Amino acid sequence: MTTTFSLNTRSHSEIGLVRKNNQDSGYVSATMLAVADGMGGAAAGDLASTVAIDHICAADAHREGEDMLTTLAGAVAAANDDLADLVAWDASLDGMGTTFCGAMFSGTQLGLVHIGDSRAYLLRGGELYRLTDDHSWVAEQVRLGLLTEEEARTHQWRSVVSNALGGEERVRLELFGLPVKAGDRLLICSDGLSGVVPDTELLHLLAGGQTPEATVRRLVQVHEVHVDRGPRQRQVGLGVQVQQGLSQRVEAGDPHAGGGERVHPRGDADAVRIGVGLERHAVDPVGVG
Repeated sequence: MTTTFSLNTRSHSEIGLVRKNNQDSGYVSATMLAVADGMGGAAAGDLASTVAIDHICAADAHREGEDMLTTLAGAVAAANDDLADLVAWDASLDGMGTTFCGAMFSGTQLGLVHIGDSRAYLLRGGELYRLTDDHSWVAEQVRLGLLTEEEARTHQWRSVVSNALGGEERVRLELFGLPVKAGDRLLICSDGLSGVVPDTELLHLLAGGQTPEATVRRLVQVHEVHVDRGPRQRQVGLGVQVQQGLSQRVEAGDPHAGGGERVHPRGDADAVRIGVGLERHAVDPVGVG
């Protein structure tokens, strides 16, 4: 008998004090978690992230194994094509784009897709693992040993993303699978959170033993402390705790019962619990176009 798990999920989004709208978008359902961080001006960034989440919503369904990765790649490629069409139709949108970080669940597996500098973290056994590598100029400088993580966090070019959805003919995605265990915690967030709160503090907060709801509240509070000396950044985050369970259970956002939950600015989505067990399978970065 295959061991199954349930996921206790909480989400939160902040508009921030700099802009009047939130260019970040998110989505939570029984089979999907996703964050998109738009760029290219207020209207264009909001549009780009919305297009990406729309395609994820449309692709949300039960999938298993490599089908999850194929589905994720197809949805992201379709979003990229739509963004190219929008720019061709309206030249004022040229330069818009969005990051994307998402995870898809089946009854036995988890698949992830990543592009840009939104991040996925895994807490396991008291250690925090950054599952994704930022596609940004400062991240490349860190990998080359030319900047430290702390220097990158405050660098004037920290927001320059080197790889994102935005209508380019070919973009580079990272697609991979990951096994989970009871007690794991997963955090998917935009750089509005990870670019402000250091990984050491994220480890402390995620490992604090609090419920996902309380953990997300604390993440918001710590984020506000870090930006107290400057403008609050927009940010969206999804926190997930893996728990052992006997069967699949969906409390909110069941895509087969009317759709998942979008993450709204300054809002907390209801819990979503699903059954999940995982087998690891790695997939090399692929081009989409």
